[in-house]
Amino acid sequence: MLLNGPSVSVLGTDPAHRRCILNGNAFQQDAIVSCNGWQYAAFYSCLRPESDAAPEPLYVHLARRALPSGTWEVMALNDYAQTMDDGHNTVQLGICPGDGTIHLSYDHHCDILRYRYSVRNLARDPARFDWTPALFTPTLDYLPGLPSTHKHFHYVTYPRFGFVGNDMFCSFRDGKAGLGNDHLYLYRANAGVFSFVGTPLTGLQSNPYVHGIDHRNGRLHLTWVYRAFVYYPGWDDPLDTKHKQQAGPNSAANNHNICYAYSDDNGYTWRNGAADVIADLKQGGTITNDAPGIVAFDIPRGSGLMNQEAQAIDHDGGVHVLNRDTTDGDYLWKHYYRSPQGLWSQRPLQPIGEGSRRGRLVVSRDGHLYIILPDSVSATMRILKASKDTEYAAYEEVWVGSGLTGEPLVDSARVEYDNVLSLFALADGNDGPNKKNVVVVDFQL
Repeated sequence: MLLNGPSVSVLGTDPAHRRCILNGNAFQQDAIVSCNGWQYAAFYSCLRPESDAAPEPLYVHLARRALPSGTWEVMALNDYAQTMDDGHNTVQLGICPGDGTIHLSYDHHCDILRYRYSVRNLARDPARFDWTPALFTPTLDYLPGLPSTHKHFHYVTYPRFGFVGNDMFCSFRDGKAGLGNDHLYLYRANAGVFSFVGTPLTGLQSNPYVHGIDHRNGRLHLTWVYRAFVYYPGWDDPLDTKHKQQAGPNSAANNHNICYAYSDDNGYTWRNGAADVIADLKQGGTITNDAPGIVAFDIPRGSGLMNQEAQAIDHDGGVHVLNRDTTDGDYLWKHYYRSPQGLWSQRPLQPIGEGSRRGRLVVSRDGHLYIILPDSVSATMRILKASKDTEYAAYEEVWVGSGLTGEPLVDSARVEYDNVLSLFALADGNDGPNKKNVVVVDFQL
């Protein structure tokens, strides 16, 4: 059954003077999220219309609306200017349902932590608050409850936030491409502070790239790929910046293996797919490359495997991963699936085109899987549906749209709330394809 045409909301203008895309990247776990009947989105934009002669710095913009179709309110946090033209330096948005605080982290690629958070109850009773920057702290270099001297706050990349019941997690990588680790923090609503859980993933001459961290039915699910490290002249120089290049010496060609682990105690103890304990973080443990039973698919380097594409968890605890590889001969997008019984399978979706960017997964309220596949060359996005009734084994194309670019992000919480798929993307503006808007595209599922 085809989806009806969506409604589109414009949040703001995407910066036209930047070489790299900052709005809409697959590793932004949440740039759009709903809580208590309101929806929130975060993006970068200028404060005034751009001029080719004098392009402005960018500033974090934060938008909200009452669901299902309230008017978007947008504020600019104009006390921090983003100037680095680097597609890693995105903005991430998190909400703690228990105390209604909203959290933002932004402008990182092997940099000191940049983070701010709101007053309590903002997302619990939003209509009570005027939408102004005064609701937020200034930019901080620490997470509340931990000192700025905490050893992992000085080399941050890829921060993530996500729900853990009424609480919230934060995770990020330290180290450089091909040589780093992932750290986990838990924000508890009753205390209003973070605690350091530990380091779930430690790369051995490599770094893990996380598809996603999702909490479902009391369990944290984590999938990732590894990128092996290739030594290069100056790799150990503290002032080296070669690893910050968009295609530096340690590229996606070195990605390999799709791995999986889960935790039933909010990230302190991790188990492999066979339920064996492989890391007790309370005892200083961590998951390393050689941990038993973590490899779901043994995919060698040079097979086209992407880092940080997409993950979703269905209502029954099935694990869905979107990625691509060439192990069948052709370069194909694939759906990798772990059933609730623990059995992994992989199925091809469609060939990878020249403009194929990273896609997204989301599970609808009635349990069906939707797969969003973008193509930047043709400026199109396709949505496939895999029905729960077929055990996600058959795929139907339910929508194709043009004029959309970037890597789509989805509001997984809204799908649970009212079965509407809200897609965060870039769209052609009135001045043609060279001018983009940041938009939210809503589909009734």
